[in-house]
Amino acid sequence: MDLIALFSEPSTWLALITLVALEIVLGIDNLVFIAILSNKLPPEQQTKARRIGLSLALIMRILLLLLIGWLVTLQQPLFDLGLVGPEGAHGEPAFETAFSGRDLILFAGGLFLLWKATKEIHHAVSPEEDSGELLDKTKGPAQIAFGAAIAQIIALDIVFSVDSILTAVGMTDDVPIMITAVIITVTVMLFAADPLAKFIEKNPTLVMLALAFLVMIGFVLIADAFGFHVPKGYIYAAMGFSVAVEGLNMAQRKRRQKGAPDA
Repeated sequence: MDLIALFSEPSTWLALITLVALEIVLGIDNLVFIAILSNKLPPEQQTKARRIGLSLALIMRILLLLLIGWLVTLQQPLFDLGLVGPEGAHGEPAFETAFSGRDLILFAGGLFLLWKATKEIHHAVSPEEDSGELLDKTKGPAQIAFGAAIAQIIALDIVFSVDSILTAVGMTDDVPIMITAVIITVTVMLFAADPLAKFIEKNPTLVMLALAFLVMIGFVLIADAFGFHVPKGYIYAAMGFSVAVEGLNMAQRKRRQKGAPDA
């Protein structure tokens, strides 16, 4: 279809706006992970790591869209362990063990998120212990830390890109619309990455909250791999409520600090 004719239709713009909004929401997970990971680097490398990470996310998502025929095959089962859960309200099984390529990617990504977030929580709670992390600023040259950060960002970019693009495929059949939505989404994320990372760094309690989100997202990815689909609305509602509560706590702490007598 001619691009001018395609983008002259109101339905195209409606699909584009809806898809951009959905992709931005789905990109929050990726953005939080990149913000936490980049904050572990020396200050002069943080912005560079965030830009490289999001640029790679853009490239991978566009490549996946250009290979959309192959991408759809990732939803075909590769093997089945033969375990099926009880039927749900709509007749579908509560879980199943017929694993596709997408399921294996989500399972590996969920395990990685659980491992990474748990290690970071442990190091935050017990900072005097050796975290064993390549990203620990207290050990190793900065070049190794930067390379490790980019490698881990790429690994999660793959997981989030596959999930994001398969969601987009379910909403529209027009690849130009999906590519435009991806470009707009990643551009928004590029502008939001630095302010989000700085905000998290200035408010240490948010780091623990963000790590807890990553643990939850890791469990959700693993559950999705087993066919147990948790509605994303519930996840983001819980995240939004937690952030709102933490915002009230931050406002209360600032009010107390202003009201405290000078030493």
